[in-house]
Parts: sequence; structure tokens; C-alpha cells
Amino acid sequence: MTTAPLSLLLGPEAPELLAAAIDGYGSRLRALRVTTVGVQPSGATVVQYAADVDRADGRRTRETLAATTGDRIPDGAAVLAGHGVHVGVWRWPQDPALPALATATDPVRLSAALRSAGLPRDDVTRIRTRAYRPGRRAVLEVDGGGPRLFVKVVRPRAVAALRERHDLLAAHVPAPRPLAATADGMLVLSECHGTSLRSRLSGDLPLPAPADLGELLDALPPALLHLPRRRTHLERVRHFTAVLAATAVTGEAERARLDALATALAWADPGTHPDVAVHGDFYDGQLLCGEQGITGLVDVDTAGPGHRIDEWATLLAHLSVLALHGTAAARPYGARVLTHAEERFARDELRPRVAAAVLGLATGPFRVQQAGWAQHTRARLELAERWTAG
Repeated sequence: MTTAPLSLLLGPEAPELLAAAIDGYGSRLRALRVTTVGVQPSGATVVQYAADVDRADGRRTRETLAATTGDRIPDGAAVLAGHGVHVGVWRWPQDPALPALATATDPVRLSAALRSAGLPRDDVTRIRTRAYRPGRRAVLEVDGGGPRLFVKVVRPRAVAALRERHDLLAAHVPAPRPLAATADGMLVLSECHGTSLRSRLSGDLPLPAPADLGELLDALPPALLHLPRRRTHLERVRHFTAVLAATAVTGEAERARLDALATALAWADPGTHPDVAVHGDFYDGQLLCGEQGITGLVDVDTAGPGHRIDEWATLLAHLSVLALHGTAAARPYGARVLTHAEERFARDELRPRVAAAVLGLATGPFRVQQAGWAQHTRARLELAERWTAG
């Protein structure tokens, strides 16, 4: 059943609540469209919107707005109430949990911040948003006045550890080098050249051999073992199930099928595996490639201790979902990766882990409000069932 916060933030009352986020700027909300939806099993929700806004000076603009409930409301958000639900709202880039975001998205202020950090950059000509998770993080691409940079904005308390992780990895693998950091949560990173493995799969370009991927993973520094551990996909199956039940899997028969899948994965034998250094979210979107092979390993926020089998399971899950949705090269390449992985790990330990990762990806179509998300969710759940059955 859909949660009350979710019903409120996706329902007809949402425009009235979100209008409060722009009223203080003398603007008027004309239209509102949901772009992403994040739901926790607790019911805490964060929704991102694209809004058409009439400004006080007569211009009509497209704005990004956010609304959060439960423990997802950050300090500093404007808090409103609707149908007994407290909702925190803000407009991009005034994210109260990411105080550096307003600076990082303004060319003049960003140039000044870069100069203060020892990176002279007098002519920032373009800032492009590459990713934004309200209240969590943003990634920005910066051009002009020198080599391209990437700026990652996180919560202030997280920036020092993130810089340390990048410093550690960049000495061993082609991860972005940290160039500067600010106390309010901005980390400036070098560019890794190349095209993503996902793009190469779509463009029929040469692909790295699975053995090359294995060498990259083996090069991860053992010092990562001292960092916090991230839960595996198998350990998060109940979380994924609860999110799907609250959002995309509402029919009685579908829910019973989902519960049966979760039960089967709970009974799967994970085996015994040594702790090693892992990326933590190893898939085609995180790998950059060039003519000479792998040129970049990005989004290393999750790097730490884990099991090597889970790295291969995550990659296989993403490749199988890509194949499911029409990326032709993903199927034969996934078969090569699977052969490589099954030469190293027991089949009955690897495949349930792939299924669990696919189950996590099944939350994606609803989260990004993909057209036909119900059909896409069903297809991914069926794929997880096939991996579980072996």
C-alpha cells in the first residue's frame, strides 16, 4: 500500500505545498512534474520535481524543487504540514544539507572558491549538473579557465573522509585525484579521460577483457580494509523488498511473488569469502575506457572492505538489466564476464548475489519515474527470479 507521505508528495496537494518553496522569491508555480522518488522502509520519502515557474521579473524558468518527510528532512529546510505529515521543502541549489551547493553552481562564486583553495580559475564558463540526490550529494562538471574539473558536493561532515578515500585510491588505480576541499562540503576532483563502459556497450566499441577488470580490482589498496563496511545486496534484500512493496509492487499476487523471491534469497548459501578491498558499487557506469584499456574508476564513495564475489555480482546484474532493455552488446559481454566469474566462484554462491543486485535495480524504474515503470519493474523481478533459479 502506498505510504501517506508518498501519496501526499505525488498527489494533487503537492503543488500547493511546493509553491511555498518559491513564494519567498516572489515567484509563482505554474506546473510541477515528479522526476525522482526515494522511499525508505520507514516511510521517509524524498521527491525531486521539475517546476515551471513565473518569476517576479516576468521570466518563466524551469526550476528543481525537493520535498522530504520523516528523517530525510534536513536541518534548515522550510517545514510545512499537510494531512498530518511534516514536509521539508527547498529549491535548487539552496539545499540545506549541502551548504556548498549554492557556491558550486555559481560561476563567479565557484571561481572565487577555487582561487581560495589554490586552484586559480578566473573564467568558469560552464557548470553542468551530472547528478543530484537531494539532501545527499551532487556532482558537477566544470569547464573554462583550465582543465575540466569535477566538483562533488556532500554533507560537510563527509568531505574529509571522501578526500582521504580519493587520495588513497588515486595512488593505486585510475581514480579521480582530489585537488581541493572546503569545510562546507565541496571536493574538487581531476577528470578521468575516456568513455564509460556503458557508452561503449551501446556504441559497439572495443571492451575491456574480464581479466583486465579483475586486475583493476586486485590493484585496490589493502588500506581500504580499515574503512567502514557497506552492506551487500544479499544483506539488503529485505530493504529492497520493503521499498518495492511501498511503491511499485502493490498487487496481492505480485507481492506474494516478491515475498517468495526474498525468502529464496534469504535461504541462499553465501559461502565463506575473505575480506578484500572492494569498490562497493562496481558496474559499467563507474568504469571509463580508452584505446589503451581502462582509464578511470569513478564514484568511489563506497570503497572499503567486502567480498570480491559481490563486485562481479553487481557488474553482472547491471549487464543483465542492460541486455533486458535492449543494449545488444550487453548480453554477449555479460556472458564473457559470467564465464570469468564462475571460474573463480561457486555458481550457487554467485547467482543469488546477482539476483539480489537485480532486485535492488528493480526499485529504479519507479524511483526515476520511467515511462512504463510498472512493466519495467516486473521485467526486472522476473530477471531476478531467473538468476535465483540458476
